[in-house]
Amino acid sequence: MLGWRAGLARALRPPPRGRAHAVLQCHQLRCPSRSLTSSGVPGKAGSNLLLYLIVGGTVTGTGVYVYRTLQESKERDASRMSRMSRRSQDDASSGAAPEGTAAPPKVPSHVPFLLIGGGTAAFAAARSIRARDPGARVLIVSEDPALPYMRPPLSKELWFSDDPNVTETLRFKQWNGKERSIYFQPPSFYVPVQDLSSVENGGVAVLPGKKVVHMDVRGNTVKLNDGTQISYDKCLIATGGSPRNLPAIERAGKDVQKRLTLFRKIDDFRRLEKISREVKSITIIGGGFLGSELACALGRRARTRGLEVIQLFPEKGNMGKVLPEYLSNWTTEKVRREGVNVLPNAVVKSVSVSGKRLLIKLKDGRKVETDHIVAAVGLEPNVELAKSAGLEVDSDFGGFRVNAELQARSNIWVAGDAACFYDIKLGRRRVEHHDHAVVSGRLAGENMTGAAKPYWHQSMFWSDLGPNVGYEAIGLVDSSLPTVGVFAKATAKDTPKSATEQSGTGIRSESETEAEASEVQISQSSSPTPQVPKQGEDYGKGVIFYLRDKVVVGIVLWNIFNRMPIARKIIKDGEEHEDLNEVAKLFNIHED
Repeated sequence: MLGWRAGLARALRPPPRGRAHAVLQCHQLRCPSRSLTSSGVPGKAGSNLLLYLIVGGTVTGTGVYVYRTLQESKERDASRMSRMSRRSQDDASSGAAPEGTAAPPKVPSHVPFLLIGGGTAAFAAARSIRARDPGARVLIVSEDPALPYMRPPLSKELWFSDDPNVTETLRFKQWNGKERSIYFQPPSFYVPVQDLSSVENGGVAVLPGKKVVHMDVRGNTVKLNDGTQISYDKCLIATGGSPRNLPAIERAGKDVQKRLTLFRKIDDFRRLEKISREVKSITIIGGGFLGSELACALGRRARTRGLEVIQLFPEKGNMGKVLPEYLSNWTTEKVRREGVNVLPNAVVKSVSVSGKRLLIKLKDGRKVETDHIVAAVGLEPNVELAKSAGLEVDSDFGGFRVNAELQARSNIWVAGDAACFYDIKLGRRRVEHHDHAVVSGRLAGENMTGAAKPYWHQSMFWSDLGPNVGYEAIGLVDSSLPTVGVFAKATAKDTPKSATEQSGTGIRSESETEAEASEVQISQSSSPTPQVPKQGEDYGKGVIFYLRDKVVVGIVLWNIFNRMPIARKIIKDGEEHEDLNEVAKLFNIHED
């Protein structure tokens, strides 16, 4: 009798803190139905039944406890990130810490690795540095009040979330149904700034809401906007870019500026999401990647909430600077089917306030009335540090000029949107895409720890017009170049949603990395060179080749996914191809 009572007492004992997972590994427990049919001590059947019921209930309760603990932990992380972001904004706007709050963290006077900028490139570099030097101490100084996060979901998946609190949690379901956060890592991943110099085994610390305003290259020091000075051994500049505005809007005055969004950061998403619930009409100016993605995202709300969404741009069709005309026209019709009033060939002449609305006058005489404007007209690289640092800025492409190893000086590297690098295949370039930020940041981090590797990677980029139409591209994709398109009928598998289900990731470049096909064999045939598809055809899936001097320098994979290594190999080889129809077969576009 005492034996089973002791066992019952142990079963009822609360689980020790920090060991909740051990409770789920009770191998001695059996299925209740089996246990109830086994023989017990004569006359003790009722006691055995009571024991099983109590123990079973205890384990079930503990399972619920563990589940709730995990859920609460996830919610605490999201809540903590949101509070950190808003607190940093308040501090930045007021210029001082609010009363009753803790003093700002003590910033180390010297760090071995200083990363200026808190975006994708900086985070990739920090992770790369730590991978090669596990004891490295890395400080990220970020003008953004938030911890490092990925930008693509701001104009893609977050808008398709059904979570009413998505602007706070910043968690979303990818096209494959899996949930993730916009942040690369939770706050617990980072070391407190004040502990960076002393913490065992080093780590990565983030100083948010601070801007480097001066750089002394000879003295290896920088000065922040609050006067703090930090010296470094090695430094990465990953300052990214700022969204451009239209001159016509800049001249319009404060009343117009109040109703303008220059979309780039988390706060821009939060503000525009809130505005989309309050106004009757939003006009997006710009027909490129960002403008078209936001138009489709807001167009979804046009159908469900009666919001009028207008998109206008000077090109003949959406993505007119990237896609050949026939595909640009098809894309425009696709955006219109999403509920967007698309106005091509539209050049803004002036913007003014008319009553309670904004009045946009176009150069051809057309007028557009709206409540709010989103300008998505490109990015200007942030190169303010060039003057104090004495670094060269490229006059053609903008950005800091760097060598093949992304170096601007012997101990200064540049990565991401702000880097103007030399591509051995395509010439000097500056790239503004997520994959380039990941790869260039990673390479800069490796070289900061002595790798001395050249930048050879052909970065890819992608854009989705909702879960059913998307494309991936690589190289020089410029609609002014000659193009050849090969298309086939699409299947249910040929969508961004299906692609992410197969790859397991919503950020498709994460699955691409630097992969390249080891060998590309193209058979010879007498089939004719493919012709441009006829107007009105449905471009289900296909490959568009961009040519310069008869050599393929760019490739767009239209609703074809997970084939980027082949495209990368074709561009790297730099060969002439007599029959691009045969080259297109490498991408299996005729598979059902």
